[in-house]
Amino acid sequence: MEKIGVFCSASDKIDDIYFEKARELGAWMGRQGKTLVYGGSNQGLMECLAKAVKENGGRVFGVVPTKLEENGRVSKLLDVTFHTCNLSDRKDTLLNESDVLVALPGGIGTFDEVFHVMASRAIGYHSKKVIFYNINGYYDALLSILDGLEAAHFARHPMSHYLEAASTFDELVNLLNK
Repeated sequence: MEKIGVFCSASDKIDDIYFEKARELGAWMGRQGKTLVYGGSNQGLMECLAKAVKENGGRVFGVVPTKLEENGRVSKLLDVTFHTCNLSDRKDTLLNESDVLVALPGGIGTFDEVFHVMASRAIGYHSKKVIFYNINGYYDALLSILDGLEAAHFARHPMSHYLEAASTFDELVNLLNK
């Protein structure tokens, strides 16, 4: 698991705990010599994570859609830039370039990316899972809904086929080291 794809918020207006946990993950990734594969933004958790990875010796791959470039929101920390036409291309590139995928707290874009990974796994395009980093119970409601899909037989496989969840940093590291 050398290349870790991370989905997360580009907002700067969120609680400090999310920035603390993003820095912790990024520092660990850098010290372990991991490569971050992410959306390439210079804002929010995205920039915080990338900065921590770089400061601790890791590499940063940014998957940058045209609109991000047009709006001047591309991080200057990128070692490698993948230019994409749109968000659909971005999701495919993030998935293809990552060995494993982690969802830190995020908004609609993060949810879109997570569901893209899970849906494409459901029909056999890959065998990668998403690890939800459930900081402060951020994903509790979503994980409950997903469990409900399984219970009502709307999921082809048990949810454990598509995802894992970690509530603490140690749990996350254990899942990443599997």
